[in-house]
Amino acid sequence: MLVEKRIEELGLVLPPPSKPVASYVSTLLVDTNVFISGLLPMRDGALIAKGKVGGEVTLDAAVECAKQCALMAIANLKDALGDLDRVRQISRVNGFVASAPSFIDHPKVMNGASDLLFSVFGDAGKHTRIAVGAASLPLDSPLMIDLIVKVKP
Repeated sequence: MLVEKRIEELGLVLPPPSKPVASYVSTLLVDTNVFISGLLPMRDGALIAKGKVGGEVTLDAAVECAKQCALMAIANLKDALGDLDRVRQISRVNGFVASAPSFIDHPKVMNGASDLLFSVFGDAGKHTRIAVGAASLPLDSPLMIDLIVKVKP
């Protein structure tokens, strides 16, 4: 329960775990890896921002979207594992940023998710990452992330 205590100390509230909206599962546990499907920045059933980063969506708003996606990933982990203390390492975070053609700060957007994961999991939150631009994402979302997480058996 150490991770959940840290979440509380940080003043964070986990949202309900996400539900798949098409032909896939939200999380998949394979041996000691959890694969978390692409997450959009949803709160109370709606995107918290829409459009392209560097266009309709500011950098600050996109960072908040990344934080929300990270919270959703943690909620999905809790749902899949029952105990967040089973997380051994956040191994990989993939970030896709729907952006205006001239936008080049994709890593700054993804720092929102990375920083939150490190704050919650400490050294186990350090991960490899990609942050790439995309022409469009589902529902006109400005961001989508997915994760691979190593867990204790």
